[in-house]
Amino acid sequence: MEVLSAGRFFVLILVAVFLRQGLAAKHAVGGSQGWDESTDFDSWASAQTFKVGDELEFKYTAGLHNVAELPNESAFKSCDIGVAVDSLNGGSNKIKLTKPGVRYFACGTSGHCQQGMKVKITAVSADASPSSSTPTATSPPDSSAAQLQLLNFIAYVASSVLSFVLFM
Repeated sequence: MEVLSAGRFFVLILVAVFLRQGLAAKHAVGGSQGWDESTDFDSWASAQTFKVGDELEFKYTAGLHNVAELPNESAFKSCDIGVAVDSLNGGSNKIKLTKPGVRYFACGTSGHCQQGMKVKITAVSADASPSSSTPTATSPPDSSAAQLQLLNFIAYVASSVLSFVLFM
């Protein structure tokens, strides 16, 4: 059996990393309606499963809306835009979910947050099993979780085979 060169081993590792990153979901906030006052963000968010590595995409009319990230639930509930930790206004913004936990977003345009233009996002660990989150009856099947589990299994098998080949 031929021993893999360090270069081939490195390429295999890179491929596994890029495949895993490619499985991250992209969530268009608000679905087809986007970031708009007419969207029911509570219903939209409850039908999603957000995982670390996923990306939120806010699409809206620049100048009419914006995206303010709020620091906590108190600011979220009271629509205290003045304490925002970040503010985006380009019309199309992407935000990566980098760690598990809750993040709060609202429109900073006067009155919009109070009218319900805000969303609470709870991200779970990327390797969390589907049973660790609580999808609603209207949730679509979480194919990204199944793909991630399959990729993790393939990576485990590949690393076992590589270890066997390299250390024989």
